[in-house]
Amino acid sequence: MVTVTSYGAAQTVTGSCHLLKIGSIKILIDCGMFQGNGGEDRNYGPFDFDPSKVNYLILTHAHLDHIGRVPKLVKDGFNGTIIATNATLDIAKIMLLDSASILQEEYKTIRRKARRRGEEKSILEPLYTKEDVKEVFAKTWCTLEYFEEHKLKQHVRVSFGNAGHIMGSAFVMIDYQEENQHKRIVFSGDLGSPERLIIDGPDNIGEADSLFIESTYGDRKHKPLEESIAEFKEVVASTLKHNGSVLIPSFALERTQEILWLLHGMHDNGELPKCRIFLDSPLAIKATKLYNRYPIHLSDELEYSTGSGKDPFSFAWLEPSTTREQSMSINRVKEKCIIIAGSGMCNGGRIMHHLKHRLWNKKNAIVFVGYQVPGTLGRSIVDGEKMIKIYGEDIAVKAKIYTINGFSAHADQSELIGWMRPIEGIKHLCLIHGETEKMEVFADAIKRDLGHESHIMAYGVSVKL
Repeated sequence: MVTVTSYGAAQTVTGSCHLLKIGSIKILIDCGMFQGNGGEDRNYGPFDFDPSKVNYLILTHAHLDHIGRVPKLVKDGFNGTIIATNATLDIAKIMLLDSASILQEEYKTIRRKARRRGEEKSILEPLYTKEDVKEVFAKTWCTLEYFEEHKLKQHVRVSFGNAGHIMGSAFVMIDYQEENQHKRIVFSGDLGSPERLIIDGPDNIGEADSLFIESTYGDRKHKPLEESIAEFKEVVASTLKHNGSVLIPSFALERTQEILWLLHGMHDNGELPKCRIFLDSPLAIKATKLYNRYPIHLSDELEYSTGSGKDPFSFAWLEPSTTREQSMSINRVKEKCIIIAGSGMCNGGRIMHHLKHRLWNKKNAIVFVGYQVPGTLGRSIVDGEKMIKIYGEDIAVKAKIYTINGFSAHADQSELIGWMRPIEGIKHLCLIHGETEKMEVFADAIKRDLGHESHIMAYGVSVKL
């Protein structure tokens, strides 16, 4: 019997975690953190399955909502093989170590406040530590190139295709025999648009019996990339010309590198007014170095650039900021600067003190270039909140707020359907990684355009294939 049970990214976009059982084999697809809407508390609860019984963990890519609970999984008993691309392995190392540092800092802050209230005993220990992260990479890892097959037990094989989401991202193809018939299950992971700035678009596949597909933007169509680039350039140039500052809350992976590539081009083409540009994210700085290490994953233009010995993500006006002192010194620059900092959803990180110092100034602009999960500070700002609280202080939202969704690393409705269209033999189509109302819109669109009925996965409810 073959079953799939979703323990995350089921009618939500975070906490990706899907348990596939093929006979006696148990395969976990991703083990991500819950984010937003108070979901962080769910990360500390026990898993709804026994980690020690899982044979394989397959990672689609290295965003925290897909890998963020892997150290907890190992700490709670997982001792199987971890399967990923080489790039995902390398990115996961820096992402999880950074996550452990943030968890430790948050723990210290919460514990200090609790001590003053006399409630220190009620504070949970960090979800995991750097030592726990090291244990993850002491496990057995199997790294695969795209479309390279790896045999598991009992005639079960796994392979990856390029998902076009971030560097090293993959959709997962699991092939097996059932009653002497070949069957294939596909988990899309997070799919990117065919038209990307710095990496190639997703690969196509010819067949699948069962497809579990993400639906983050299953209810809409993005602006064309060219329009988004033009809007970005206009916002940046206009704000700087009026002596304002541009704040870009940006994810360390993919989005930061895309923004750096755009600003590099604006600088070289004379489109960028004279300014100072700060990359205030140690994690993004480390991630950018990895992008230069894997030129084969980049688009043809960027691969050629790196092959010629050039760094496509660095240029004269860019100032990387690694230390806390460097970060704090940015506050002395009162105007005509661009600040790229994490976290991308404004739920922590260095972007917070930049917002505190600049959000109240109407000359400034906040440019959101990524999805904002409900319940995050970023989502509150995007939704039009006039007053927000940062570090216990009420801050008026007077800066101009822009959301440019054409940069999204997620495919939109038409692109998702376009990726599905050539796939033959689909008998089970299940929607994951999306908000419920968006999944419902997506299901209707799939029925209209492809004629397939869709099943919306619910948390902890098994589907028999």
